[in-house]
Amino acid sequence: MIINRYLLVVVLIFSSNLLFAQHVPAWGGGADQQDLSFGFSFTYVSTDFKIVNQPNFRDPFLDENGVQVKGPLNSISSKSSPAFGVGFLTRYRITEHLEVRTTPSLIFADRALHYSYVDPSEDVDKKVQTTSVDIPLQLKLKSDRLGDFRAYVVGGLKYTQAIGSKKNSDANLDLSEKLVKNVGGFASYEAGVGCDIYFEFFKLSPEIKISNSLGNVLMRENNPYSAPLSRLGLHTIMFSLIFE
Repeated sequence: MIINRYLLVVVLIFSSNLLFAQHVPAWGGGADQQDLSFGFSFTYVSTDFKIVNQPNFRDPFLDENGVQVKGPLNSISSKSSPAFGVGFLTRYRITEHLEVRTTPSLIFADRALHYSYVDPSEDVDKKVQTTSVDIPLQLKLKSDRLGDFRAYVVGGLKYTQAIGSKKNSDANLDLSEKLVKNVGGFASYEAGVGCDIYFEFFKLSPEIKISNSLGNVLMRENNPYSAPLSRLGLHTIMFSLIFE
C-alpha cells in the first residue's frame, strides 16, 4: 500500500508538470511584440469638487442696488457624480517594463454643487454640465509577465478642454438662476494601477486611476453661486477597460 501511494504521488507530479509544460501563454494579439500599438477604452468616471470658500461666504448676496437676492448660507458641498468616457490608446514601448502612452478621451460629465441656506426653502443644487476632451501623457511601469497576467502602475499629467460647457446660456437669466461655470481648460495629475490580461487575439487592461486638477477650475463671476467660492478643484476617480 505504501509503495502504491508513492507511485500515485510520482504519477501526479509528472502529470502536473506535463500539463503546465503544455500551457502556452496567450499571444495577446501581438501587442507586446511591437514598439508602437493602438487600442481603445471605455471609462466609468466619478467626479466631485474640492471646495474652498470665501471668508465671508455665509453673508447674504446683494445685487448692485443693495437688494438681497439670496439669504445667508450654511454650507456649500459637492457629491460624487457619475460620468462616462470613450477614448483611443496609443502606446510606445521604451523598454520591456516601461512604456509611454496617451489615451485621448471624450468625457460626458455632470458635476454638482449643493447650496444649503439658513432658510431651507432657498436650498438649491447647481449642475456644471460639461462635455470635455481629456488628453493625458502617462508612463506605465510593468511587472514581469506571469502566464497571461502582468500588473502595472501608471502616472502622468492630463490636459482637459471643455467643448460643450454652457458658457453663455445664462445671459438672460435672473441672478437667482445663474449657473456656476468652470474654466475652459485646465491641467491635472493622475496616478493608478492596473493589470494586463492576455487573450489570444487581444490584451485587456482593467485599470483604476485617481486624478486631481492643478490650480483653480472656477470661472469667477459675481452671482449668488460663484461669489461665495474662492476655489474649486476637481477630484476624479476613473475605472477603465482598455482593449489593445
